[in-house]
Amino acid sequence: MRKLFTSAFLLMLAACSVAPSTATADDGWVSLFDGKSLAGWTQKNGTATYAVEDGTIVGRTAVGSPNSFLCTDKDYGNFELEFEVKVDKGLNSGVQIRSQTKEQENNKKGYGRVNGPQVEIESGPAEAGYVYGEATGRGWLTPAERLKPHDHFDNDGWNKYRIVANGPRIQTWINGEMIEDLTDEPIFETHSNGFIGLQVHGIGKDKGPYQVAWRNIRIKELAGK
Repeated sequence: MRKLFTSAFLLMLAACSVAPSTATADDGWVSLFDGKSLAGWTQKNGTATYAVEDGTIVGRTAVGSPNSFLCTDKDYGNFELEFEVKVDKGLNSGVQIRSQTKEQENNKKGYGRVNGPQVEIESGPAEAGYVYGEATGRGWLTPAERLKPHDHFDNDGWNKYRIVANGPRIQTWINGEMIEDLTDEPIFETHSNGFIGLQVHGIGKDKGPYQVAWRNIRIKELAGK
């Protein structure tokens, strides 16, 4: 009996010693998408549609619509963000970070123009992964000398993005390849905190329809610099 008890006790200790390492493997990571609904997200600007399909968020273009954004209800400052994305050829898209809205006239939905840093999503060779200043009046935040088309984006499959925003520094990776390492004090002064936004770009009347899909969207907040 004592031998059986000792064996059971040792097994219990072994299980306990393994459990903490498993529990802390994803320590701090929070899923932004439950795979079933758009809970925690609100659409701002535009009339593109967003729907949950097969565990993904699918955004579809609408002819004549301005840029559309599906935005987190929560704001984030310093963080590490990961997601996977797949986009139709011919569609420009992006993910807003630390973004805000500003009031404009004739805004029927009550949401001002989305503005802030945007990490580019685009089939290539193109500028996927570089940082654009959506509605900031600055155009590309990535300096012109680094803004070179590349082919690290898989035009036919899913692409894994990693974005680290910590203080004025924004770093991006696509499929494990570092694309951008940007330090921009001016944009940090105006956009140090804000929502995450999934963009469906506006299209002309003779183009599309196109779609872009996201999945496995998660974030880990950082203490910051």
